[in-house]
Amino acid sequence: MSENGAASSGGRRLNPFARREEFSSQHLLLYKITTLVTYLLLLVTAFYYTFNAPHDGKHHHGKNHHGRWDHQSTIWGQNDLHPTPYSQNFIITSIYWIILFVLQLVYAWSLYSSDSVYVAAAGNVGSHYVANNLLLFGFIHLWVRSHFWLGELLLVINFFNLSLAYFRHSTTPRLIHIGTVSGPLAWNFVALYWVGAVAVHKHPDHLPARIVANIFIWGILGYGVFFLAAFKDYTIGFELSVLAFSTGVGQFFTKLPILQLQWIFAFTIGAILFILSFAVGVPGLLGQDPFKRGEIVSEDRERAPLLADD
Repeated sequence: MSENGAASSGGRRLNPFARREEFSSQHLLLYKITTLVTYLLLLVTAFYYTFNAPHDGKHHHGKNHHGRWDHQSTIWGQNDLHPTPYSQNFIITSIYWIILFVLQLVYAWSLYSSDSVYVAAAGNVGSHYVANNLLLFGFIHLWVRSHFWLGELLLVINFFNLSLAYFRHSTTPRLIHIGTVSGPLAWNFVALYWVGAVAVHKHPDHLPARIVANIFIWGILGYGVFFLAAFKDYTIGFELSVLAFSTGVGQFFTKLPILQLQWIFAFTIGAILFILSFAVGVPGLLGQDPFKRGEIVSEDRERAPLLADD
């Protein structure tokens, strides 16, 4: 092997995000440990701050002398304290995340599978998954303490992390794909709007801010259509649909809906994405795809039971 080839091979071994066909027992053990630790870290943190505010000895309510918000609250308390055109409904989004946490157990279990296809798929997204957990752990701590710009920064970093995972490993089996890639990515994309609007802290009743929000919310539809058209990925279409409905419900109950368009736009986007995702997903699942599309997994794998032995 040439020096360049050896250096390239060594670099791939050291790069935790490099794509591999198989993983050593040491690599798999590391992923099993880091997956469990970061999963529990994020799960416990999210659960705790859903019901409890931080106890750092500072409980300000309002703005300080610099004009910045410096109070502390729960995850959804912040959502209520800072209503924006992207505020979500806590019930719908919470159920969304509960489902993701359950599906992530499928991913964790696949690391122990006897099927090398699923082990390799889980291993290849492992570093991205662990990074996602750590970044969201940091985001929650920043969010509940009103460090919105820093929280937005972590979401931007995680957006690139999850996007890289998606484009490099788009053939990951469905339920692993949903729990570790498409589900977190869909939420992260919508959260960029949500947290960014709070960070700017423009009053939601200001006409210019409302007009900008009415325009930018259609980016959710464009983002979903891209994945439906380019990857035939109905999972991210349905996920963005649910989050759009959550935004619509959140807007409906936040302000007088008859005076605003945001909730109407959000419901419209959710309905369009749901219909398009249904149209893309059902024919493929039935093996009656009327025209060629890009595939997340092969049709044989799509119809096979999850984690079944070949």
